[in-house]
Amino acid sequence: MSKLLAFAGSNSTKSINFKLVEHTASLITDKEVRTLNMSQISLPVFSEDLEKEEGYAPIIKELLTEISQVEGLIVSVNEHNGYPSAFFKNVLDWLSRVDRSFLKDKKVLLMATSKGRGGALNSLEATQKLFTRFGGEVVATFSLPSFNYTFTPTEGITDVELKQAHQTALGKFLSKI
Repeated sequence: MSKLLAFAGSNSTKSINFKLVEHTASLITDKEVRTLNMSQISLPVFSEDLEKEEGYAPIIKELLTEISQVEGLIVSVNEHNGYPSAFFKNVLDWLSRVDRSFLKDKKVLLMATSKGRGGALNSLEATQKLFTRFGGEVVATFSLPSFNYTFTPTEGITDVELKQAHQTALGKFLSKI
């Protein structure tokens, strides 16, 4: 059985991106999906001095191991001022210092959501470029705008067109795994 890792680029305990990840993972029945709650991860801000003095945090090594053991990733990124959050960028900085190609041969479903009408599209686009740089293949993308109006905990995505776009992106991703 294929294995997937699913997480959000947010360290918020109330992350709407994590809710989207959990919903997406719940729709997959024929693969093993492990969801990782990034709000439980704490990392110092990357610096070359810290890297030289202390090396790599065990959580980074654990995350690299988890990534290496799966065929694909489901990631939903949040947006702060038009870019991925500093937290998520920091995670990517640490991961890429240990292994520049840490996403090599990994298929990715990249998503984003926000409370606003933009659906965190800027963050999604920036993250897509970073993932490609680190060797990942972003197979499909999905943006969910206006989260509080287009998603409920019981129904998931409530807007018919957005629900179809999500199912299409998920189907495209799963067909490559």
